[in-house]
Amino acid sequence: MAIAASIVFCAVWFLRWDWLPDYAGRLAHGVGVTLLMLFGTCLLGFVLAVPIGLVQVTGPWPLKLLAKGFCTIIRGTPLLLQLWLLYYGLGSLFPQFPAIRQSFLWPVLREAWPYGVAALTMSFAAYEGEVMRGAFAGVPKGELEAARAYGMSRWKVFRRIWLPRAVHRALPTLNGETVLQLKSTPLVATITVIDVYAVVSKIRQVTYLTYEPLLLLALIYLCLTALLVLAFRYFENKIPTRSA
Repeated sequence: MAIAASIVFCAVWFLRWDWLPDYAGRLAHGVGVTLLMLFGTCLLGFVLAVPIGLVQVTGPWPLKLLAKGFCTIIRGTPLLLQLWLLYYGLGSLFPQFPAIRQSFLWPVLREAWPYGVAALTMSFAAYEGEVMRGAFAGVPKGELEAARAYGMSRWKVFRRIWLPRAVHRALPTLNGETVLQLKSTPLVATITVIDVYAVVSKIRQVTYLTYEPLLLLALIYLCLTALLVLAFRYFENKIPTRSA
């Protein structure tokens, strides 16, 4: 604590921070974009991860093979490569088709953020899909058989027993995956999405400062990570547990 306090004191006292009020609005907007990308892609990715994990446990072999292949390809290639393939590859093909350019989707497809959302969503879905596969497989079969013995349908068993128990088991890992997703969001700045990392990079170019903007960026990500960890711990404590 003493070392941390000394570092903060030296950073505040000896470094330049007169530029901060001029860029406070842009930084706030960048943080908002970062949080929007984080929560949007995590939500969409988790919605995809549930069927990806479930089909690997119960699905027919063609769907199981497709889900396994998707997870293997996405997890085995760099996220930056996937992002560039979507934006510079697929995104450069759309303007060549007049039907797409004249459709109502063109105002969205010509922007950079949809490709960032797609890349981050697929990455989160692939990693969390493997987590959900283990979580679904780890739910005791006796609980599912007991629910069926009470006359519950398959959908009700899944909705009331299997999915909640699997999410409970996966929650600690989901915490870590969400933090990693937060640390992956700066990659969208490489395709001109103006998040907090892009704002800080612009500040460095304009002010010719190196340490101050980077230290501020590190502090922002530390605070966001701490808030995520506290939120997940709160939900973990709220979920009731039963001893065997």
